Amino acid sequence: MSTITTEELSATTLLRFATAGSVDDGKSTLVGRLLHDSKSILTDQLEAVERASAGRGQEGPDLALLTDGLRAEREQGITIDVAYRYFATPRRRFILADTPGHVQYTRNMVTGASTAELTVILVDARNGVVEQTRRHAAIAALLRVPHVVLAVNKMDLVKYEETVFAAIAEEFTAYASELGVPEVTAIPISALAGDNVVDPSANMDWYGGPTFLEHLETVPVSHDLAHCHARLPVQYVIRPQTAEHPDYRGYAGQIAAGTFRVGEQVTVLPSGRSTKIAGIDLLGTPVDVAWTTQSVTVLLEDDIDVSRGDLIVPSKDAPPTTQDVEATVCHVADAPLTVGHRVLLRHGTRTVKAIVKDIPSRLTLDDLSLHPHPGQLVANDIGRVKIRAAEPLPVDSYADSRRTGSFILIDPSDGTTLTAGMVGESFASPEPVKDLSDDDGWDF
Repeated sequence: MSTITTEELSATTLLRFATAGSVDDGKSTLVGRLLHDSKSILTDQLEAVERASAGRGQEGPDLALLTDGLRAEREQGITIDVAYRYFATPRRRFILADTPGHVQYTRNMVTGASTAELTVILVDARNGVVEQTRRHAAIAALLRVPHVVLAVNKMDLVKYEETVFAAIAEEFTAYASELGVPEVTAIPISALAGDNVVDPSANMDWYGGPTFLEHLETVPVSHDLAHCHARLPVQYVIRPQTAEHPDYRGYAGQIAAGTFRVGEQVTVLPSGRSTKIAGIDLLGTPVDVAWTTQSVTVLLEDDIDVSRGDLIVPSKDAPPTTQDVEATVCHVADAPLTVGHRVLLRHGTRTVKAIVKDIPSRLTLDDLSLHPHPGQLVANDIGRVKIRAAEPLPVDSYADSRRTGSFILIDPSDGTTLTAGMVGESFASPEPVKDLSDDDGWDF
């Protein structure tokens, strides 16, 4: 296993990426091959895979077992849950989410891709673009994943024919363009044989692009925080009441976006009260500046009412608050989501009661047409919804912020996650939403 020094690791950037595709397209094998050929597997891990493979009567190691860790996954030969892997090369650090391919588990892709900066969509070269391929492309587009890689796998089973690869790449790119995907990189591979995964393939000399790993290492990843909308969801109010700090009152949370500075004028939402940042504590140490993903405690100049679920934002860049939320959602629960459904809406650290006022449309993935007013969404459906919340919510457009422009709907009876939503996202202009203000039940 290659050694990466601390200096090299600290100088590399981080790429979060997710894999997706249909059952048996070879996602787990690709991940295993990537880890194996990049020498990112410990010796004892490889030995365990070799033993498990031998016990199943296989001659060589089944690299898919490196990610398919659940017993049910190994027995069925399919990925069921999202498997996360962390590895690094001298050029970049990676967090990888291997998501299931079975249509029953499409909802798991939403989890895996929600924080990804790149999505890998695998296609079996023998089958080409299928419905599940289109579904995964639609989800990647909805989640606004900046980069999409089309990995045309099992090229060894089509005799490494360039025409097969070209036809699949052309069809997928055209479909992705309709969805608004800004960039697609197509790479022909054989995960089982290792062609174009880490090392260039001798069997596809007609391909002049990067290998799979080379593209992962070189794709641009933007961590520029200067243009982000700064957002801090308050998770906890800290009042130690010690002799050393008798009047300490801090508001703790993880910065969802942007940068905060001491002395900056900020507004607390949804109340709309304004003040200035008096101090920022990071790991118990005062700092002048803090930015996205850091967990901090913010101290304010004025003693105003701030509690868990509130959102601290720069006063000059505050989002509007609203009780009416329109969004595109992916329904993830087995029970359907229906018009009039009473739910809990969780946005950041805030949870409020809400009602599904209308479901204007459901997306048909075959031709990207909209089925108007379906009345309900079932598991794995993508559709438009309008929700009325009991309290005002400071929501951004998902196009502006993937963190504060997203939410989930929860079943209030048992806490089940029902739906993942993206505020303002749409494939087409939504139809007018019918008024259900006279409905019985929760009426806000």
